[in-house]
Amino acid sequence: MDIITKPLTPIIGFLVTVTFGFWLSKIGKPYNGILFNIHKLIALGTVIVTSIQVYKTLKVLEPQSMLIISIVFAVIGVVALFASGAFLSIGNLNYQTMKTIHNIALVLDGIALVAIVYLLNGKM
Repeated sequence: MDIITKPLTPIIGFLVTVTFGFWLSKIGKPYNGILFNIHKLIALGTVIVTSIQVYKTLKVLEPQSMLIISIVFAVIGVVALFASGAFLSIGNLNYQTMKTIHNIALVLDGIALVAIVYLLNGKM
């Protein structure tokens, strides 16, 4: 992949996942099973592709502390998104609390993604 495509793939995956998430949110509970599964699969695929790209890049480049911190925040955000998304779909815990956690984690991941792309592009 060239220098332009590398950051675009995670960004496009993130935006498509967010779009499906907003769509699901507007439809409301009970969630449409097909849309919900598409949302989960796109999110999982985006995480995998992004992880592979970041790992390969870190093998070549010497990472700086801000990059590592951004990656750690992104990982925490992804774990929070997957966990809160699962609890939202199951409905075991307070819906508003899980939705708030999901929204905060989304913002955290968005900021971390922008920071990672910025820091990696500065090093390439």
